[in-house]
Order: sequence, then C-alpha cells, then structure tokens
Amino acid sequence: MPPESQASREGSHKVKEEGTKDIVVEIQGKVATLWLNRPERRNALTPAMLDQLETELERLAAQSEARAVIVRGAGERAFCAGFDITQIPDVGAGELETARAIPNPVERAMSKLACFPYPTIAMINGAAFGAGLELAICCDLRVAGEGAKMGMPPAKLGLVYMPPGLRRFVEVAGVANAKEIFLTGRTYDAKRALEMGLLHYVVKAAELESFTHSLALEIAGNAPLALTGLKQVLAKVSSWPMSDEDRKYCEEIVGRCLASEDFQEGRLAFIEKRSPRFTGR
Repeated sequence: MPPESQASREGSHKVKEEGTKDIVVEIQGKVATLWLNRPERRNALTPAMLDQLETELERLAAQSEARAVIVRGAGERAFCAGFDITQIPDVGAGELETARAIPNPVERAMSKLACFPYPTIAMINGAAFGAGLELAICCDLRVAGEGAKMGMPPAKLGLVYMPPGLRRFVEVAGVANAKEIFLTGRTYDAKRALEMGLLHYVVKAAELESFTHSLALEIAGNAPLALTGLKQVLAKVSSWPMSDEDRKYCEEIVGRCLASEDFQEGRLAFIEKRSPRFTGR
C-alpha cells in the first residue's frame, strides 16, 4: 500500500482506498489520488499494471464523486521510471507483426487517462522517464518537486516512439522542444522542464503534496458540467482548423452548460458574492 498521505494524516474527511496491489485509489471528498504502487521498481509500468490503470480510471469516471484526480508514484524515488523493460517480450529481428502489438497496452492506458472526463494532475516526485513521463503529459496539469528529473530515452534504446505519444509532446512543449527531448534523449531537471512547458509548477519537495492537493481542491470546487465540457472542447480546438462536425459538437456542449442549473447557480452566486453550490445538473 502507499504511504499515508497528508489527507489521511489530517483526517479532515474519511478516506476510502480501493484498487489493486499495483494501482491504489484513495478518495477524499471530491479529490481522488491514483497511486502507481511499485516503489521497489520505481513504479515502472507493466502490461498488467496498465490494464489495472484503465480499469480504475473507468471506475472513477463511472462511480466516483471525485471531480479532480491526482496521479502520483509511491515512494520517494520516482513518479514513474517508464515501462518496465523486463516486461517487453523477446522479439526476433524481422518479427514486425509481433513488435507492432507491444505498444498497445501503453497507448490504451494513455488514451484513457488523456480522455478522463474530469481534470487530472500529475504530482511528480523524483524520476519521470519514458512512458512515465508520457503518463504525466497525459494529465491536464503537472506539478513537480524541485528534485524531479525527467526525459525520453527511446533514441538511446534504439526505439522510435509511437505517433500518439509524440503528438502529445508536440502539443504540450511545441515541435522544437519535442525534437530536442526525443533526439537527444537528455535528462532534464525540474527548472528546465518548466521552461520547456513540460511542467506547470515546480515547488519545494516538502510542499509538493500539500500544493498539489490544494490545486486539486480548487479545481474540484468548480462546476462539474463546466469541467467536463471544457475538457471536451479543449480536446477539439487543439486540432485546428476544426471540422464542421467538431464545431457543432462543441457548440452543443456550450449550449448544455448555458442551459444547466449549475450555470444559473454560478451566476446567482456571483451576483450575491457567495460560494456557489454546484450539483452537476
């Protein structure tokens, strides 16, 4: 199990823990924390772990009251060291069809995280490399401790990264930075990663958990329909120009929010200078 979190220690709300051995979900009110729980392997990903990640994300989306999700690694050494290379099956030279199937579990899990309906925050403690860094990139926001290290080493391993993953880095850091990150395979400290756009915040290691949890609480206090709608529309506008079909889809989302009870409550609360009481309707 993961170490006791600050939320657990403070005891301000009942904390519910679920999940499996390698993926543990901790729910406190409207904030869920999803732990990558293989500290002895620096939280390196396995196919089974990626399947578990998919399952837990689906369950959180369908059954949880959480409106923000923090993704973090157990232990002090790493957020996630990447895909566990010992879990990659032997593929002989020329076995192209077998090789093509290997990245599938990674991409399925990454897509599930990237498309999660509510905002997600990567809390990066320690190392984030390879698929581990892509996992962080799939989150909407990224917060790192000052000692964090990150990089994409495929070129050093003789690999070409899959197009969906490359595109995510281009969208987050830009083409120029993505080229440097992948072609050099360098390791970056948190300060440089922040400059490149890989991170949103860098904080002192001792403040990482409290800062990230406060950020999640701030986000979770917003209107649920607005949070899910904004994520859907942002996903569409990141591909420009938009098709007529995508434009209509986004207009429908905006219209639903304008017609919602939450919008009426948010407007009234603003006028009355009080905190809104959102219901997700």
